[in-house]
Amino acid sequence: MMRREYHYDSRVFTCYADRPKNVYDMLARSVESHPDSTALLCGNERQTYTQLDISVRAVAAGLAERGVGPGDRVAMLLGNGIPFIVVTYAAAYLGAVTVPLNTRDQKPGICHALVNSEAMALIVDAEFCDLVPDPADTPHLTAQFSVGDVEGFDSYEALLATPPNRPLADTEEDAIATILYTSGTTGVPKGATLTGLGIVHSATNFMRTMSLGPDDITIVVVPMNHVTGLVAGIHALIRCGGCIVIQRAFKAVEFLECAAQHGMTCSLMVPAMYNLCLHQANLADYELSAWRIGGYGGAPMPAATIDRLAKALPGLGLMNAYGATETTSPATIMHADQTASRRLSVGRPMPGAEICVMDDNGCEVAPGNSGELWIRGAMVVPGYWRNPEADAREFAAGFWKSGDIGMIDAEGYVHVLDRKKDLVNRGGHKIFTAEVESVLTALDGVIEAAVVAKPCPILGERVHAVLSVTPGKIDEDRLKAHCATQLADYQCPESYTLRDVLLPRNANGKIIKRQIKQELGFDTA
Repeated sequence: MMRREYHYDSRVFTCYADRPKNVYDMLARSVESHPDSTALLCGNERQTYTQLDISVRAVAAGLAERGVGPGDRVAMLLGNGIPFIVVTYAAAYLGAVTVPLNTRDQKPGICHALVNSEAMALIVDAEFCDLVPDPADTPHLTAQFSVGDVEGFDSYEALLATPPNRPLADTEEDAIATILYTSGTTGVPKGATLTGLGIVHSATNFMRTMSLGPDDITIVVVPMNHVTGLVAGIHALIRCGGCIVIQRAFKAVEFLECAAQHGMTCSLMVPAMYNLCLHQANLADYELSAWRIGGYGGAPMPAATIDRLAKALPGLGLMNAYGATETTSPATIMHADQTASRRLSVGRPMPGAEICVMDDNGCEVAPGNSGELWIRGAMVVPGYWRNPEADAREFAAGFWKSGDIGMIDAEGYVHVLDRKKDLVNRGGHKIFTAEVESVLTALDGVIEAAVVAKPCPILGERVHAVLSVTPGKIDEDRLKAHCATQLADYQCPESYTLRDVLLPRNANGKIIKRQIKQELGFDTA
């Protein structure tokens, strides 16, 4: 099934031998195999695979009429919806490169991505048109289309009406298919270059490790403009010929109603979303017997959440998937039968992934010891868009240096202990904040937790915990007593901030610790 291959002019890694030749070929194969099966559901709109392909070819022809060809960048300022998926595959049909933009970003960030990528076309939802920079600031942008009628923008609906008469581009799988800009929580955002090979490999990994097929139905509720929504939500389901139900944004009750209505079989969300389903609804009120795969990532799943989901949905298998934009989504997977007993592990490497733990001198450490996780494989991007300095800093011999502190145990299971920048150094004791957060979220009444470093003139840093809690169920005395039985004394938080609202998150669902530190007045330099 797999073999070593040479790619990107410098790397050798293991790939699936039998695979679609590029991103568009994943759709073409499903159109051939399942022409009349439902591909997309969004509100009252339904498209079969044949209908989706007609839309894709029409938009491709319309973009080609405006000069878009192989290698050209097509930016997308689109929320979750059918146009996002159509444009994604229309660009792939032409051999062009999509640049999904973060709809929660502001105009400077949007402008940076447009200018840096030199995008020549932009498709934007009408509600986000105010975020589009002035034409003078984006000289390479020669065509702008809006979904919905907006003055100064051409009509996306006109693209859909274009006769689908353009030939299919013969796109090499090593070519860049998508540029995804990193969140930019530190420094200027970098454009990770996802290739056709990486996308096909990751979509195939999801399909195989989760046993996805044409009868599977997912609800994409995480942002499509981030790697999880794009690869796990869209490409993986197109790859297996399944059905994608689209929701604009996550609201627990609406999500559960939709899951029951359409017989959702698989999902991939952050743990907080599962937690909100338990806190804001009674799962017994919904027909969810078809839900068999619950993928998650971005943070450990609290033990209490695992237990409650197991009782409410005994047929649901929780699977932890660890990855990043630079790994085209999944680098590891935890099989469902191991999740409860290995809750703090993110599983074993995905097929084709090579993961090692390296010390600061670039030497691999022994099993059970911690260091930085380095990742290599077909899923790892070749580099960043026109950023050789970042390439030299963050890649070595085909490995991407993740910035995550982790370890691999004697049985080969990967553990992500912390981000390098999130470690707390309390008088020389290095404290993994993820470990403390896991202990805190195991306590009934704690919805989510973020542990940050509080500056201290004597010890350098002390441990501070910010918690989202159920009002009336938690106080500091109970928290301190709980931590004292689970953690070393230097690991225990010495101060707390309790909130009855959820913690701030980025568009990919990860807690923004930098914002929390700023709100608390802690030094983030």
